[in-house]
Amino acid sequence: MKLSTRGRYGVRALLELAGGYKGGPIPINKLAERQEISAKYLEQLLIPLKAAGLVNSVRGARGGYVLARDPSLVTLYDIVSVLEGPVVVVDCVENPESCDRVGGCVVHLLWDEMSRLMREFLVGISLASLVERSRTENCDLKARRAESTG
Repeated sequence: MKLSTRGRYGVRALLELAGGYKGGPIPINKLAERQEISAKYLEQLLIPLKAAGLVNSVRGARGGYVLARDPSLVTLYDIVSVLEGPVVVVDCVENPESCDRVGGCVVHLLWDEMSRLMREFLVGISLASLVERSRTENCDLKARRAESTG
C-alpha cells in the first residue's frame, strides 16, 4: 500500500491539531500554512475526518478545527482508513470476489497477513505518541528541509 497525499497530509494536519490539543481551535488557514498544504485541499480532507468523529469544527472569529478526542485515542489507522479506505496490500484481501484464484491461491494468505500487520502497525501508533516522539527527537521539519537543500 502506498499512501496518497490524502493520507499523508491528513496525518500531518491531525498531528498539528494534536500538538495544540488543549490550546483551542486552529483556523484552517493557519493549519494549512504550518503544514504547507493548500487550505482548499486541507478542507476537503477535514470533511471526512469530521464525519468520522476525529475532528470538530468551531465557528466564529476564534473558530477553526480541534481534535474531537484525546490524541492518545486517535491512531494512524483511524486517520488513514478514513482518507485512504481499507488498509490492504491488494484488493482481493478486502474483496475476495474480485479474484478468480482466491480459494486456491497460496499468496493470498501472504497478502492477507501483510495487510493485517500493516493495520496492527497503524493501530499501535497514536497521535499522542507521535507528538511525544516529535518533541523528544526535536523534529523540526522545516529546519531539516532547509539543511538538506542548502
